[in-house]
Amino acid sequence: MRKIAFSIAKSRTKFLLLLFVIEMVILSLISPYFFSLSNLMQVTQFGAALTLLSLGESLVMIAGRDGIDISIGSIMSLSGVIFGLAVINGCSILAATILTLLTGVVLGSINGFLVAVAKVPALIATLGTQYIYGSLALYLTGGIPISGFPESFEFLSLESTFGIPNQILFVVIPVTIFVLILVYKMKFGRRVYLMGTNPEAAKYTGIKERSVRMWVYILAGVLAAISAIINNSWLMTARADAGTGMEMQAITVAVLGGIGVAGGVGHLGGVLIGVIIITMMNSGLQIANINSIWQLATLGFILIIAIILNHLMSGFVARVEKSRE
Repeated sequence: MRKIAFSIAKSRTKFLLLLFVIEMVILSLISPYFFSLSNLMQVTQFGAALTLLSLGESLVMIAGRDGIDISIGSIMSLSGVIFGLAVINGCSILAATILTLLTGVVLGSINGFLVAVAKVPALIATLGTQYIYGSLALYLTGGIPISGFPESFEFLSLESTFGIPNQILFVVIPVTIFVLILVYKMKFGRRVYLMGTNPEAAKYTGIKERSVRMWVYILAGVLAAISAIINNSWLMTARADAGTGMEMQAITVAVLGGIGVAGGVGHLGGVLIGVIIITMMNSGLQIANINSIWQLATLGFILIIAIILNHLMSGFVARVEKSRE
């Protein structure tokens, strides 16, 4: 039994898969409609944007120095509004997409500058930009959703190819593969992990911390902008509050997936499984008609438990390995 517990504690993937199976059993008992095709498709659509946001948030956290970005929800909102305004003012979908991605670069660069160059604590810097970006989104829309997108835009999120939602097949999968290659097959990823694990050693190896940290926040901004485009296509509107609360879900997913709050720990593979667990949970609670207030409480509970579990599992593995020496 101890060997099984050690195996699960040491492998985040095994732990998350076990948690996923338990969740599926509980949700299927709560509602017989949970495994319906329409519900699973909806879960997939919601999880698309969360996947990209969680990947960006995870990279910021892995880079260390108390890295966190609580502005990604507002970046998603503002980027989506920019996309909507561009389209209704005559831009093509392609031109609006490019403009939206550039918006993500600019907003992420501002965060990166504040944290990496101005040395403002990440929590304070991104809290400030969260308010600023969110306010800009509300100002530009007047609180009124932007609609009038061409019907062809539905292709991205409301249609499927080979039974797979297009937003997953043509956006989430390619972008996720790119991020995984960038992090685990290129120098950039090794530098990010080293900065989070041992910042002093990173300096002596010639890693330019400012540059790498800037790029981490830029990447988080771009991923949030892509999420905005997906969300706009799904709803066929651009809303100033589209990303409200998404940053907290992304942080929860990252921690649940095994990303260390102190940096340098965790694998993006665990984050992807964490996305599935959180989206399934949200869907199950909605189907069971659980009040939205308790849904938020559940999310907070999961975040706290995930942090505690990360600590307990690390301590258990360390004790077992020490006893074997």
